[in-house]
Amino acid sequence: MERELVYEWTVEEPDVGERIDRFLAAQEEDWSRAQVQKWIKEGRVTVNGEPVKANYRLEPDDEIVLRVPPPKDLAVEPEPMELDIVYEDSDVVVVNKPRGLVVHPAPGHLSGTLVNGLLYHCRDLSGIGGVLRPGIVHRIDKDTSGLLVVAKNDRAHLSLARQFKDHTVTRRYVALVHGEVAHDRGTIDAPIGRDPHNRQRMAVLPKTGKHAVTHFAVLERFPGYTLLELKLETGRTHQIRVHMKFIGHPVVGDPKYGPRKTLPIDGQALHAGVLGFVHPRTGEYLEFRAPLPEDMERLLLQLRHA
Repeated sequence: MERELVYEWTVEEPDVGERIDRFLAAQEEDWSRAQVQKWIKEGRVTVNGEPVKANYRLEPDDEIVLRVPPPKDLAVEPEPMELDIVYEDSDVVVVNKPRGLVVHPAPGHLSGTLVNGLLYHCRDLSGIGGVLRPGIVHRIDKDTSGLLVVAKNDRAHLSLARQFKDHTVTRRYVALVHGEVAHDRGTIDAPIGRDPHNRQRMAVLPKTGKHAVTHFAVLERFPGYTLLELKLETGRTHQIRVHMKFIGHPVVGDPKYGPRKTLPIDGQALHAGVLGFVHPRTGEYLEFRAPLPEDMERLLLQLRHA
């Protein structure tokens, strides 16, 4: 039986005065404000040990506890979906996810995700991720395309999760960014955490952020733009997008971290093109590649002929 998840926070200066429902809704991308307000009404949120109302304003050093119920009452249904399966065996499935597809369901949004399609395709996924995230070991953003590995049983899930935790998984991305990157290659070593001025975003936070390292190499240069290959050493939320913004070269088409005026593309021009890991059963190292999506290729053609 699944247990409730317990989350704890201590209120810091940037969040003082914020409504607690807004604060909590910003902590996880999957949490809507309506869902948070429901948890508050159910008494699942306490501040300094006492239940509060949704309009409670945070004070310095408040101790917040949220107890999220297990999603046992939610049914995620298999849905027929056209999937680009790159590799599959009895333990894992590697998918080339299109831009715009959400990886897994969330409360209030239980359909149309990659998990729905995988449940229809596989019928068997690891249960470790719970009802809403069966088989999901890692994820890529909705508006990022590329390779994702999913576990079909618990043994595979535990092995893959350990590899991600130990940073032994190979993950290389291709991104088209604004501006002309001066150096042919480099490393961005800058800690990342929740942006204190906008809780819906992440930011480089030298004192409080978590260790984050991205390596980059220039693939091609254009007037006003650069095509990069990026290798993740760590896997923080929005890591590439935040790091590229930090060095002054945000990803083209990134609505959260980039400029409003950008090239015509629906979502960020960021593609997870290479994924490598040790097979959880055989011990063999496997590496997969996925070509750039058509809209990114079109952008590059336009830039080459500009």
